[in-house]
Formats: sequence, C-alpha cells, structure tokens
Amino acid sequence: MVHGEAWTLKEFFVYPNEYIYWTIQIVMYPFMTGLVAGAFVLSSLYHVFGVKQLKEIARFSLVFSFALLPVAMLPLMLHLQQPQRGIEVMLTPHFTSAIAAFGIVFTTYGMIVASELWFVYRRHFVESALALRAIAQRSPGQQLAHLLFSALTLGAMDIGEDALEADERAVKKLAGAGIPVACFLHGYAGFIFGSVKANALWMTPLMPVIFICSAVVSGIALCILTYIVTMEIRKLLARWRKQNYPELPSPDELKSAETQVVAMTARYLLMFMGAAITLELLDLVFRGYTAVKSWDILRNVIYERDFVNIFVIQYGLGNLLPFIIFLMPRLTIRRAVAGTMLVLLGVFMMRWNVVIGGQAFSSSFSGFMHYTLPIWPHSMETFKEGFFGAAMVGLVPFFLFWVLNKVMPVFKETH
Repeated sequence: MVHGEAWTLKEFFVYPNEYIYWTIQIVMYPFMTGLVAGAFVLSSLYHVFGVKQLKEIARFSLVFSFALLPVAMLPLMLHLQQPQRGIEVMLTPHFTSAIAAFGIVFTTYGMIVASELWFVYRRHFVESALALRAIAQRSPGQQLAHLLFSALTLGAMDIGEDALEADERAVKKLAGAGIPVACFLHGYAGFIFGSVKANALWMTPLMPVIFICSAVVSGIALCILTYIVTMEIRKLLARWRKQNYPELPSPDELKSAETQVVAMTARYLLMFMGAAITLELLDLVFRGYTAVKSWDILRNVIYERDFVNIFVIQYGLGNLLPFIIFLMPRLTIRRAVAGTMLVLLGVFMMRWNVVIGGQAFSSSFSGFMHYTLPIWPHSMETFKEGFFGAAMVGLVPFFLFWVLNKVMPVFKETH
C-alpha cells in the first residue's frame, strides 16, 4: 500500500500519485515547536525585560520549555519511514535546506536553555548536594541523589552574594540571546511551508511570521493552563499537609498568588493574540485582493470545504471567543482555563488548516483530497499517523516536566 492511501479520499480529477502525505504528525510538529518557543519567550519577559509579576511563572515556563524541547523532534521521527536516519540531521547539520538547518538551530537552542537552567538552579544544586553530603548514613536513594546533584554543580560550589549576582547576569544574557534563537526555531518551520512554490496555499512570505506569533500565543496559553493545574494540585496538598507542616503556604495564599500571576500573564497573551490574528487576516485579505491564478480553487477550499474548520473553529472558537473572555474584567481561574484551552484549539486548528488544507486540492486544480484521521489503529502505520500517535506526542512533555520538577523544583526560590 502506498504511504497515504489508507487515509486519503479523492474527489474529481486527482493525479494517481497524489495523496495526503503530511498527516497529523506534521500538524503536531509545528504545534509542539511553537509551544517550545512560546514558553521560552514567556520566561524571558521576566529575565530580560524585568516584569517582576511574572517571576514565578517565568521559572515555571523555562523548565516547561526544556521539557517540551525533546518532543519537538518526536513527530518527525514517527512520521519518517526510515526513522533511524533522522539522527543524520543532528550529526551533519548544514544550511543547504531548512530541514538540514534544524540540527544547528535545535542544538544551539538546547544549549542556551540548559545553560540558563543551570544558572537559575545552581544554588539549589549546591544546597541539595551539601545537605545530602551532611547525612552520615545515606540510603541508596539519597546516595543516588547526592551523586546527581554533585554532578549538576559542575564543581561550582560558591553561593555567595557575588556569585549569585553573576548567575543573574548570565541568566539575563542567555535569555536575551535565546529569544531570537527560539523564534528562529519555530520560524523556519513556517519557512518550510512558505517556500514550497508548488503549493499555492503555503507560498507566502508571511508564513514564518504568522507561525512565530501563533507559537508565542500557544506557548503562553499552555503555560497558563499547566500552571493553573499545578497550583490546584498544590492547594489540595496544602489542605492535607497544613496540620503537619505549618511552614507550607496556606491554600488562600496560593490562590491569591495564582490569580495575580494568571491575570498578569493573560495581558501578554492578549497582546500576542492580537498580533497573530492581525497577520492571519492580513494574509487572507491579501490573497483575495491579488487573486492569482490559483485563487479560484483556494477560494473553494477556504470559503466552502474548510469553512467550518477555518472560520468557525479556528477564528470563532479559537480566536474571537477567548479574546472576549480575556477582555472581560475580573478574570477568574475558571474563565482562564476555558480561554487558554480555546486558544490552544485555535492554534492547533491553524496548523491543521495549513498542513492538511494545503494538501486538500490537487495540483491539477480540478480535484480535491480529504484526510480521514485514523482513530483506532490496525497497523503500526495507522498508529503513528493516527489519533493515538498524536496523543502520545502531546502527553510526553508533561511526563518529562514531572521528572524535571523533581530535580529543578519550579516553585522553589532559587535566588
């Protein structure tokens, strides 16, 4: 069976070798890389621009960005017919193509985030290593933790005031350098689509910029949503442990801090949402005004066949409705959860409409193709390119974040 034949339905005149080759995993690829870039930009608002109200969520989003980073490659690896060759991109990076440049950009960004995290949590590593070293009879778990934290200190045990100030300066410099790299990490994903001359829907110079703006929107929205869920879990634990551990913050204190952080972060989400919506509508209006040769079939796809996906789900539910929710006064946690989930839906549908919608029409301009998402897998191919493969990609970052939080606690004061 030809790759793509299992989930492609053809209508009217379509060339025999045309199928929906790029499936849900190629939708997940720009979606996940966008989350990486957006989470890092949110953390940089505090480290670079000094927005003090975002101090707590900045540390949270930085760790979350690092947890999302390994997953950026996972959709591509699942989509490849020969995944063992995927490592070649990392081992032999060069700038002859956008995909080949991925190795350089990804490695550079990974080193920046890892270095920034080390400077942010160096004090925690040193204090943990010294505390475990002071225990005379360590259990196997404590011995393993002592070796881990001692290795993470890299031998830099000075946690004096001057050393911590030097760490702060290093964090600020790394965060400033990481912003353009994070934007380029996701912008080149839009460049891949925008440079495909054979596809009328993708070929636009605005594609990389649209991808970057929507990436920041999705990253901030996911950080807000995950932060709320984590804080709710902390409040439940605080109620159970308050009697035995009076030094823990009370549920009321946690609720007040949660509301303030969410309200402040939502303001920046609104700013980036406005920019993303403006660019997407500008691109749509520009296509209609220029009305190039391919506009007839593009108009059929945009305004008829994908009308519900684009205008109802993406723009209506994913942009307009959450925009109204966040503009309403006295933002509550429940409204923030609903708004961020709708924002993530809108950004995901934008990726879906670009990737799947861009393949919906034949190169003959006389036929159409429909993508049917495999739900229940009956082979490895339908698992990788179906619902369960995409769900696995979406859940892996949360598991990695849980593991990283054991080593780099996001709610611990580090400086």
